[in-house]
Amino acid sequence: MKIAVLAHIRHAIAEPFSGGMEAHCDALCRGLRAAGHEVDLFAAEGSHDPGLVPICAAPYDDVLPWRIYRGTRELAAYQRDAFEQVLMRIGPGGYDVVHNNSLFPEIIEWCAHAGIPCVTSQHVPPFGAMFDTVLQMHGRPNIATTVTSYDQKSLWTQRGCDALNVVPNGIDTGLWTPAGEIGDYFTWVGRIVPNKGLAEAVRAAAKAQVRLKIFGPVEDAGYFAESVEPHLVDGIEFHGHRTAESLRKEVAAARGALVTPLWDEPFGLVAAEALSCGTPVIGFDRGALSEVVGECGRLVPGGDSDALARAIGEIERFDRSACRNRAVSKLSIDAMIAGYERCYAKVMAGARLASLPRLAWASNCSRMSELLA
Repeated sequence: MKIAVLAHIRHAIAEPFSGGMEAHCDALCRGLRAAGHEVDLFAAEGSHDPGLVPICAAPYDDVLPWRIYRGTRELAAYQRDAFEQVLMRIGPGGYDVVHNNSLFPEIIEWCAHAGIPCVTSQHVPPFGAMFDTVLQMHGRPNIATTVTSYDQKSLWTQRGCDALNVVPNGIDTGLWTPAGEIGDYFTWVGRIVPNKGLAEAVRAAAKAQVRLKIFGPVEDAGYFAESVEPHLVDGIEFHGHRTAESLRKEVAAARGALVTPLWDEPFGLVAAEALSCGTPVIGFDRGALSEVVGECGRLVPGGDSDALARAIGEIERFDRSACRNRAVSKLSIDAMIAGYERCYAKVMAGARLASLPRLAWASNCSRMSELLA
């Protein structure tokens, strides 16, 4: 198949990845190509992909930072301009299916009305315009929506949208592999913002008197300066934002990985990566994390640093080979791609059976404006 993958354009799809969405998009493209598909990635300039089709001159966080421009007309217009370019490319029918990995809801409407087979991966809980669009369009035979966990599906079902497919995120188990020797430290990996719970992880590590290596981009400088930096003593170490290659070595050699969401994580990619390395997970029981970790770690109530510290003391009870086996069997890229391929077949068949006509795509600006109005 020839597949158009649409990325979220807040950040470039390039290492070191800014977060789980970017890592997932990279894995998706690589996995699809490994399965024999032809893939074009529509993403921000600066993304690193052999099939890159740039749709904006820079990631929008470089031009219109989300923390300042969230919900503004300027940010909406920047995204719209970028994704209109996508529409001009996919409209004439050069792709078998569109995989929408963005957070731009109009893509779903455009594809629904144009008869373009489209699968949208939801990486956030149901809210706002995205939820409204999915609810309105999910009955279209050429449209499908996936979520990454049954926990997330339940949130959509509670709001009246139950026709969603569960396709867990996949990680490259051929790259995230066990280490020969295990070190004397734990890891914490993620974006440094309050809802990732780093401050709680730091307190727990200090209480348990274990060494903790912290990796990730500082997205909230005030939070880092106030709640994390003063505690970088006695084995609590900040190592900055690392590439995946560097992180794999650190995570594989760790005694355990601390994963501490303070919100309902739709999946938990860092937990899956740790398990693939044979590294058990200690964390907060929020969102889908229990679906990822299973019996290969210990989860405690969200925000409870004391319980987290006690759980850290149980780390030796977990079998590292069982962690690795769980990741290979349930959390691999191959398993993810197989799930997406089933969705692709469904929307492609739906488009054919319904005989949905493609729109007449004109190149002049006035006609394009009408189509997008």
